[in-house]
Amino acid sequence: MRLNKTGEFGLIEIFKKMSRLDRSVIVGPSDDCAVLRFNAKEYLLYTCDMIIEGVDFVSKDKPELIGRKALAVSLSDIAACGGTARYAVVSMGLPKKFIGKAQRIAKGLFDLAKSYKVNVVGGDLSRSSRLTIDVSMLGVVKKNKLVLRSGARPGDIIFVTGKLGRSILGKHLTFTPRLKESRFLVNNFKINSMIDISDGLTQDLNHILKASRVGAVIYEALIPKSRVARSLNDALYGGEEFELLFTLSRKDAKRLAFKKKQIFKPIGEIVSKDYGFKLIDKNNKEVSIKPDGWRHF
Repeated sequence: MRLNKTGEFGLIEIFKKMSRLDRSVIVGPSDDCAVLRFNAKEYLLYTCDMIIEGVDFVSKDKPELIGRKALAVSLSDIAACGGTARYAVVSMGLPKKFIGKAQRIAKGLFDLAKSYKVNVVGGDLSRSSRLTIDVSMLGVVKKNKLVLRSGARPGDIIFVTGKLGRSILGKHLTFTPRLKESRFLVNNFKINSMIDISDGLTQDLNHILKASRVGAVIYEALIPKSRVARSLNDALYGGEEFELLFTLSRKDAKRLAFKKKQIFKPIGEIVSKDYGFKLIDKNNKEVSIKPDGWRHF
């Protein structure tokens, strides 16, 4: 197997085929969180994320923001499944140049944990050539509020929170995990599918399309671009946005619009799988989309 040909998602598929899951697992490696049996009313959500110097941040970034991001990306996964974050364990590989900054890194992480009432209950420390922080997080979700990538239906309206494009200029370190928005959505609407945008709008929307076996049409005129986005491509393919991307019925979409929640922006519609994945550009021309975005290899 040549990794450069298999790629990140191909390797994930290989690992999925190797896994053997028992009946305690409701959803395994195919969504933002694993979903595990818990009690009569709730499921456990389990996720992990790793950030690495030179990939997810650089050494000159503020230590508190590095620590903050390490926890925030896992909080974003819990939000994407409609849950509430509860517990985390944190492992950190420290090079010598960061040992003096370790307390500041931890402060950023613990301050965010406190604001979301997450208990950091343990972890591990090791020497490393590059700063590496791995967070494993447990959350809970009411069984009737769980949202996965696989529930999108033709006729659903596609929404996104916030604005997209060039988060690398700072947003990727300071973004607010959309737990509040997720809770509002699942408590007031039937959300059919949801994912957080970590690898780019088109790539992550395509995860929903594949899991749900549907197609989509999105509209250039509706895609909310950040003030620093240079072009449409920045909004379509840029990673590390950590906004929520979700679908709900047309009826519920109208209700959401009446709520006047300016953060929720409709960008398109779920259609039949046979239609594929298309963009209607500013000239009203239909263009086929090749999903793309950040990939580790």
